[in-house]
Amino acid sequence: MRNRAAESTKLSDFLRCRPASDDDVESSKPPETEAAAIPAHCSDLSGESRAGSSPYNLSPWNPSAAPSPFIRSPWTYSAAAVAPVSDANGDYSTGLLCSMVREQGHVYSLATAGDLLYTGSDGKNIRVWKNRGEFGGFKSSSGLVKAIVVSGDGKVFTGHQDGKIRVWRASSKDPAVHKRVGTLPRFKDFLMSSVRPSGYVRVRRRRSAVWLRHFDAVSCLCLAAGGRLLYSGSWDRTLKVWRVSDSKCLESVNAHDDAVNAVAAGFDGLVFSGSADGTVKVWRREEATGRHVAEGTLLRHESAVTALAVAEKAGVVYSGSSDGVVDFWVKRRNMEHCGVLRGHGKAVLCLAAAGSLVISGSADKTICVWRREWVAAAPEMVHVLVTVLIGHEGPVKCLAVEEDSGDGGETPAGGRRWAVYSGSLDGSVKVWRVAEPSARLSLLLPPVEPTAATRGEFRRAWA
Repeated sequence: MRNRAAESTKLSDFLRCRPASDDDVESSKPPETEAAAIPAHCSDLSGESRAGSSPYNLSPWNPSAAPSPFIRSPWTYSAAAVAPVSDANGDYSTGLLCSMVREQGHVYSLATAGDLLYTGSDGKNIRVWKNRGEFGGFKSSSGLVKAIVVSGDGKVFTGHQDGKIRVWRASSKDPAVHKRVGTLPRFKDFLMSSVRPSGYVRVRRRRSAVWLRHFDAVSCLCLAAGGRLLYSGSWDRTLKVWRVSDSKCLESVNAHDDAVNAVAAGFDGLVFSGSADGTVKVWRREEATGRHVAEGTLLRHESAVTALAVAEKAGVVYSGSSDGVVDFWVKRRNMEHCGVLRGHGKAVLCLAAAGSLVISGSADKTICVWRREWVAAAPEMVHVLVTVLIGHEGPVKCLAVEEDSGDGGETPAGGRRWAVYSGSLDGSVKVWRVAEPSARLSLLLPPVEPTAATRGEFRRAWA
């Protein structure tokens, strides 16, 4: 009972915690930390822990051997010391590539942009990695970084626990140096709204706040409309819309009855939001007015919605919940609930979609990789569990996926390769190579056991 209570406390700590009070001062200098580093952790897919005497543990990093300006970084890197796992066709395309382990703190967010990887933690640092090696970093005194997205023009948006969104850009002279170029909302807009009575909204029984600023932690971010719009979700239950070109807040939507945990831009101009109130809602932006209207509610249940992902080309929406289940909807004439994926024993904390794959990270420390398949005879959609990635020693909090360009990005059997980045509360970021089986190979894999929902008996539609 004590262990179960301790796990529950840890889970609640990062799902709901009060924002800290910090000075709004940022710097692009690397964080000052102790020079000592620990050996990197590597793991194969068997998930067996080999502590202490493991032959795969590397010796401690020698700071004097590296000329990097970030020599005092608390991170250390190692390539995987185990061979990738082969599939039934002998294709060695799935496995752990490397592990980057932090000496202290949890990894809450990450994002990829070309050959760069950005990671945010519960400290004040955003680290930048290039080609799986340390490249740069910048810090903010606002503390925990809960969300990161990168726009096409190189702007980096970070969502923080103090309710602010900060904007960064790499220096033209030195790409490793990032400088803060703005904060959402802009101080000018905030000041103008704060002097007008109409600029305030009631947020609690005896408290009012300026409408264009989140008064609680920013939990999620996403870009839409070709990168022209930024959506931010917050524990203050609102969904705010920002214009990227001038950092102006266009709208604040009272979206849910509890904290907004996830937001994702979808097909046909739709935006999806998931909340701790157990719902997934659909929003459409009206072209004439620019306002967002509710299209419907995809899901209502008792478990909190913790993650969303959209496979835009396939027209599929995925939602992960605190009960460990992934629901999915397929766009037909309406959005139809077509099934659930059951692969985790604890809460699903993050989701990512790439190609025909959907990847889920969980509080049970595992990562499940699924592949979508159409059953032509039905016709209906099923999901095949391709592999389970095991290696983290704590809950998997964030995921990012990009196509692996190594060896042309294809497997010997004709499938595609993906690089999967996973951040965990164990303080590490792991890089995995995942093979997307070709259509021919996927027929050899056993499908997930069908349930009543996957057979379509409990489909729901919204008009």
